[in-house]
Amino acid sequence: MNLNTAFSKEVLERIHQRLEGLYPGDGASLMKRLEHTLGRYQVADRYGASVSEMWSTQDAILITYADSILSDDHAPLQALRHFANDHLQGAVSTIHLLPFSPYSSDDGFSVIDYRQVDPSSGGWRDVEGLAEDFDLMFDLVLNHVSAQSDWFDFYTEGVSPYRDYFIEVSPDIDLSMVTRPRVSPLLTPVQTRDGQRHVWTTFSADQVDLNWSEPNVFFEMLDVLLGYIARGARVVRLDAVAFLWKKIGT
Repeated sequence: MNLNTAFSKEVLERIHQRLEGLYPGDGASLMKRLEHTLGRYQVADRYGASVSEMWSTQDAILITYADSILSDDHAPLQALRHFANDHLQGAVSTIHLLPFSPYSSDDGFSVIDYRQVDPSSGGWRDVEGLAEDFDLMFDLVLNHVSAQSDWFDFYTEGVSPYRDYFIEVSPDIDLSMVTRPRVSPLLTPVQTRDGQRHVWTTFSADQVDLNWSEPNVFFEMLDVLLGYIARGARVVRLDAVAFLWKKIGT
């Protein structure tokens, strides 16, 4: 994809300013990386949707887990499609699938692999089939990943670039002013190749917060987002987005 043909000059300037604001000094190089990332997906026609094509209060959205409908003959996502076609056509325009990737806790919100569908629910072909009949909404769990994910395993092993994907904080630092909807410890000790480290865990020890001050995390999650769009997502909910950026003392 050529950014200059996909976006207006004004939009490109805003994108550049925001990347530069997040990652000072890297704006120009990150724009080139953005072009490369977008070029891997054939979703350019979705970027310029007019207001009339977007979802609105006129849309009725069903929120459901991928395995809410069970059948002896079909995988849960297939059973959901049959149920929706038989009973929801004309009443519901959008189906919001709660996290459907392999996970380790929190009803799907501790994602092990963003790029896979939990095999107990079906596969990507089933998700794409559902998108043929209904608009789809996905959750993007972008604050944290499962402690059982490959990303976190690679971090503990010191593998680049994953060794910078997570937030290490000394337990001696005063974090008492951090506000969050949990009472579990904010920092979790883990053993790494370089010894014990304490990582930031807003929601649980199994949900390790990502380090969004690292550009590689931004582009990893952008790739996941574009993959969701390519697979049929028309609306994306950004989970726990208010907790994303950590700067101690602010």
